[in-house]
Amino acid sequence: MVLFDNNFLSYLLCPDARPPIDIDTGKPVTHAQERIQYLIESLEQSQSRILIPSPVLAEVLVFSGDALDEWLNTINTTSVFEVADFDQRAAIELALMEQAIRNQGDKRANQEGPWAKIKFDRQIVAIAKVHQVPCLYTDDNGMKSWAEQHGITVKQLRDVNLPPQQALPLKS
Repeated sequence: MVLFDNNFLSYLLCPDARPPIDIDTGKPVTHAQERIQYLIESLEQSQSRILIPSPVLAEVLVFSGDALDEWLNTINTTSVFEVADFDQRAAIELALMEQAIRNQGDKRANQEGPWAKIKFDRQIVAIAKVHQVPCLYTDDNGMKSWAEQHGITVKQLRDVNLPPQQALPLKS
């Protein structure tokens, strides 16, 4: 099982979603939708699941506009996706994480950004932990840092392979 953060879900659902900048090249990561589609196909073939935490779903659906029903239909009818609620187990996990942070004296734990975003990120990681998700896909550096602090491997769009026919440029 893996987890998609809102930007990965956006790359799939919204063709106009702006890809992140590749830190190695300084240019946008190319073929975002092709990478995501290939990742999903590969996960389906290996019978893995893609967990979509309900806070991620909310973040993505805010930008759906008239495509709300279409996006929900894609998520609900694609067998590899599983929506996970912020339930009692996740609430307990988050409370334990928060207690540990507060005992160290810094409720932000060196995370930057708006407090609401930090709390959302923490909910997502709590959901990942209770579902024993080993890998989280995100291009959000704050989320990446928080997940890694809690033992979750993080992959970014630039880490996702292109489908084989696009992996190497054609020579003329």
